[in-house]
Amino acid sequence: PYYIAFIHTGLGDKEQAFAWLRRACDTQSEGLTWLAVDPFLDSLRTDPQFTEIMGRVGLE
Repeated sequence: PYYIAFIHTGLGDKEQAFAWLRRACDTQSEGLTWLAVDPFLDSLRTDPQFTEIMGRVGLE
């Protein structure tokens, strides 16, 4: 699910990107290891949903 969020981020579909990041949290996707530093997700970082997801992962 984490990498599917990349696709939606690249397409500019933030809502789907966040939906897939939440699924990644639910399934404990290994990609979440990079959530705090992955430059591909930079366009999402200013959104409050990103902060919420960071908190779910314990990276807040």
